[in-house]
Amino acid sequence: MHIHILGICGTFMGGIAALARAAGHSVTGCDAGVYPPMSTQLEALGIELIEGWDASQLELGADLYVIGNVITRGNPLMEAILERGLPYISGPQWLGENLLRDKWVLAVAGTHGKTTTSSMLAWILDYAGLAPGFLVGGIPENFGISARLPGSPAQDAASTSPFFVIEADEYDTAFFDKRSKFVHYRPRTAILNNLEFDHADIFADLPAIETQFHHLVRTIPASGRVIVNGREESLKRVLARGCWSEVEHFGVPDGWSIGERFDDGFEVLLAGQLQGRLVWPLLGEHNALNALAAIAAARHIGVTPEVAISALAEFRNVKRRMEIKGTVNGVTVYDDFAHHPTAIATTVAGLRAKVGSARILAVLEPRSNTMKLGTMKDALPGSLQDADLVFCYGKNLGWSPADALLPLGETAQSFDDLEQLVTAVSAAARPGDQVLVMSNGGFGGVHQKLLAALEP
Repeated sequence: MHIHILGICGTFMGGIAALARAAGHSVTGCDAGVYPPMSTQLEALGIELIEGWDASQLELGADLYVIGNVITRGNPLMEAILERGLPYISGPQWLGENLLRDKWVLAVAGTHGKTTTSSMLAWILDYAGLAPGFLVGGIPENFGISARLPGSPAQDAASTSPFFVIEADEYDTAFFDKRSKFVHYRPRTAILNNLEFDHADIFADLPAIETQFHHLVRTIPASGRVIVNGREESLKRVLARGCWSEVEHFGVPDGWSIGERFDDGFEVLLAGQLQGRLVWPLLGEHNALNALAAIAAARHIGVTPEVAISALAEFRNVKRRMEIKGTVNGVTVYDDFAHHPTAIATTVAGLRAKVGSARILAVLEPRSNTMKLGTMKDALPGSLQDADLVFCYGKNLGWSPADALLPLGETAQSFDDLEQLVTAVSAAARPGDQVLVMSNGGFGGVHQKLLAALEP
């Protein structure tokens, strides 16, 4: 089948393209601004990419059009597809119906940590020889790719692994399907990592998101297992609305919990009983909780905690999660995907725990749809309180970051000009400083600009 994908350069849709190609389909796609790294990855797979949305793309004669959720009514190509009555489907529905239907799906949902936790889980299963398929919203460094089909497990090289790990996003599916993406995946094992208000562009409030998580829980069979962050009141409310599956908790003493901590790791406990000691380089309480969730999910399909802990000792994280971009003149520059205030706070706290009294210079671009709306601007000062200096890039925001950051006093500055921000950061930085760049976008290549500016 020839599949043409609209919005192909996003991580999720690009992953679908790679999976469809690996499954034997002919795949082409288009996007507004065909951009790397996804464009180069897809071109390497032999997938033709087209710039823009011109209706002439119908001349390719695709059998099916897979529609990304960036596509809206008024898009010229989409309008032509509708006008001619051509077959189309959303990315999540295509994935659910064509690749996940006969698989044991392990889904990772939550406001924060989906990519990291699903990457951990995929790596644990791979380390255990189970050769899972996966689709995550980033590039796990253990794999170097964001998606793959299930392979042949070590235990039976003649078969195909039944397991598929997927990052289960609560964002809406498509312009014609306003349900959350994850309702299409029908998992047997589901991690509910956390749940806060986000995506203010599509959800009115937290209860609206809780309803979507309730819908996800409704799709899990009785023999399935829901692995839930026991610290989250919002998730308690979700389960109180109905749960028909087994439930395990993490982050609390009667479930999976963190025992004694040491410099480079922590004890893993289940109901107070030691399961092993995880030694690894990842920072922060949030990553320890992510690890507990991944260990618990792997156990549901028969991977022992001992094996899972050994796997995580070799986990190399995900690109753009506290990724060191370079060190110049004793100043280290990090790149992180954090953009929600809670994620910003946990990221800064994790770095603080690592570097002690060294100065942290937080460089922030609030560019997510929710942050652009200003819904959470009042939470920014609190999320940045562990940083010594704050530099915020506020171009094209509908609110004033300078006003929002007033509680931080003279430690915070805001800029509408990227070059001025780079100049200010480089002027303030001194040997031993940690420059933490946080954005869910490319941030104008600010990391390399900073490294260049720091050169003597």
